[in-house]
Amino acid sequence: METLLLNRDDVGENARMEEVIVAVEEAFAAYERGSVQMPPKSYIDLPRYDGDFRSMPAYMDAGEWDAAGIKWVNVHTANPEDHGLPTVMGTMVYSDPRNAFPLAIMDGTTLTRKRTGAAAAVATDHLAVEDASSLGIVGAGVQSYTQLEAISVVRDVREVVVADKREAAVEQFVDRFGDDFDVREGSTAEAASCDVLSTVTPVEAPIVDRADLGPHTHVNAMGADAEGKQELDPEILLDAKLVIDDYEQCTHSGEINVPWSRGVVGDEDLYGELGAVVTGALPGRTAEDGVTVFDSTGLAIQDVAAARVVYERATEHGNGTPFELVDTRLG
Repeated sequence: METLLLNRDDVGENARMEEVIVAVEEAFAAYERGSVQMPPKSYIDLPRYDGDFRSMPAYMDAGEWDAAGIKWVNVHTANPEDHGLPTVMGTMVYSDPRNAFPLAIMDGTTLTRKRTGAAAAVATDHLAVEDASSLGIVGAGVQSYTQLEAISVVRDVREVVVADKREAAVEQFVDRFGDDFDVREGSTAEAASCDVLSTVTPVEAPIVDRADLGPHTHVNAMGADAEGKQELDPEILLDAKLVIDDYEQCTHSGEINVPWSRGVVGDEDLYGELGAVVTGALPGRTAEDGVTVFDSTGLAIQDVAAARVVYERATEHGNGTPFELVDTRLG
């Protein structure tokens, strides 16, 4: 038996966004039904290098979604400027749960971007107004690309407002998507007034004010994924229908973690987890809803579900490089 090595291009080619969205939605549903094992995300803090490591193992036991794996990922904020490397890099090991054989080792960076965009799309599909046509994006880094790619699958996005203090990043975003969407640079307030807003920044102080949001804006709060990070004015969280991906992770490292630690936000302010919405245990958007918020920290089951899609498609198309990682000889 051979292990399949899948690089960035292999993952990008085989992680078709429509399929990844379905896979991630199924992961949320399996989590709600208790058909997964997902130990808490563990952190190794590296203040000397302005970064950290995170390990994310998971197993899905949900019919055809019988899949296991672990992602080893980092967040080093100084990487682009100091080392010419991405802020976030990851490696995914995808294994056969029947016998633990490592079926694939794949680029977890591209996988992370794809499944994070897909998670925002799942939340948007259930929580945004049906006729949403404008998307605001705060933070024009690489993760912003998959936000637009994924959300445009579930809503007819025509207008995109992108805000970032880095002019070059905004220009690259406009160059990338300007032929397919009505894309323009705007302020954070202009982006926040759109039907859907995705925030994808690493900031530790709120940059989106309550007054900036439209009356029915759906917010995907994607940037806060470590303790101390915060993108939204806490008043937004208190006013909104607030949906989280995982209670333990969000209270520790999600958008709510700072106001939670200060006693500003509590259990009574949480509507529920996205898995409950996906399965119908809780209603999604209703006619009475105003602002809705999805607090996303990123779940290992999303990686496993997306990895399964990538592996199955790559195997089908003959992509990747097979190699002998495990000595399968007995004795």
